[in-house]
Amino acid sequence: MDNDLEPQPAAVAANEMSNGAPTELPILPGQAQDTTMMAQPIADPTAVPVMPPMQSISADEIALYDRQIRLWGVKAQELIRNANILLIGMKALGNEIAKNLVLAGIGSLTILDHENVVEEDLGSQFLITEDDVGKNRAEAAAVELRKMNPRVDLLTDQESIMTKMPEYFAAFQIVIATGQPFEMASTINMSCRMFNVKFYAADLHGMYGYIFSDLIMHQFLLERDIQGNIPTKSGVAETSTRMVIGVEAKKANNKIKEVVTKQEMYCPLLLANSSPLPPEATKSRRAKMRVPPLLSCLRGLFEFQKQTGGRSPGASREDLALFTKVTSEKHLELQLPHETLTSAVFRSFLQNLGTEIPPTAAFLGGQVAQDVINVLGQREQPLQNLLLFDGEEFKSPIYSMQPMFDPTLSVSMAGMAADDTTQEALSNGNGVQTNGTTQAQT
Repeated sequence: MDNDLEPQPAAVAANEMSNGAPTELPILPGQAQDTTMMAQPIADPTAVPVMPPMQSISADEIALYDRQIRLWGVKAQELIRNANILLIGMKALGNEIAKNLVLAGIGSLTILDHENVVEEDLGSQFLITEDDVGKNRAEAAAVELRKMNPRVDLLTDQESIMTKMPEYFAAFQIVIATGQPFEMASTINMSCRMFNVKFYAADLHGMYGYIFSDLIMHQFLLERDIQGNIPTKSGVAETSTRMVIGVEAKKANNKIKEVVTKQEMYCPLLLANSSPLPPEATKSRRAKMRVPPLLSCLRGLFEFQKQTGGRSPGASREDLALFTKVTSEKHLELQLPHETLTSAVFRSFLQNLGTEIPPTAAFLGGQVAQDVINVLGQREQPLQNLLLFDGEEFKSPIYSMQPMFDPTLSVSMAGMAADDTTQEALSNGNGVQTNGTTQAQT
């Protein structure tokens, strides 16, 4: 992503401006129409940002964003320009995501964080200074973000995510939750599905981190040369989650290219967390040995959080015993070799918990922002659906974690909680509350 906002000539791009109306996303069965799971209307309507009407990009903006327009085109930039995004959590990872989205020129960014800046934040967060200690994190970071790109409508919300009702998320196109315990992230995800809102969850732990995406049902375009003089066929399933739904021929520079429209289906975090690895990741012992034990550690952390009200393991003997037990169980469920989950792996992961390392935040934040930009512009293959980052091994594999049953069933569950805890949270009038094969990117 280009962070240079210096205006440059873009006469050619200006001729490509489009004034088309936005395409409304389909409402999935049992979502917005089903009001039985929705909380009561918000008393203060200003608490929920209103989606603005679609606006065409101006000539000044074309000049300002010239370099990235050359990369993904004016139409994609218009979609980005009209995007309304919610970012939850404004620590190191949130700083990086916000910076990249603001520099890309999104329309509106709402930052939600109820906590105040502490001295420990100064070592990993570049949007704050010593003078910000004691101030709200979202408000403090917003000052610098507005300087980066005044054209972006930057809003802050100082309330706790625990106070938000499911319908709060309906105003956004994409919700990005950072640093949230598993059950909270899952509850936010299910709330987003009720209103067909795309969702990302991301977190970092020192040298480790992950990104999860649930785009529900997403369409995107790929422009490419006809492969082997054989045109792509429409209506063909490429994977269990991806289908070609349209193919058009296009002539450019005396070459025939094809514009392929694909549709990708996603599952919620709650299902992905209990799904097996894709077949290509477990087809042989050698393949299993390549799966980083970080996956087992993350699932162990999620299970630990579920059993302890959302907290992470401490240094007590009881915590270490519980974390070791649940992580070993998850490793066995994934059918991974027991020798890859060593005491050194446990020690390293636990030592990294709760720490923020700027290079890790920069990598994960850049990946999240770039994927969001691709999704907004409806170009290129987005993340499907779990990226792991292991800074110790310098690896970031992507796995498509899908439930064993027909994935279309997960779409019909868009507005449905998957367990009693999530059901209670989604229907709680006090808001969103909780108790206590490597994918080929083609």
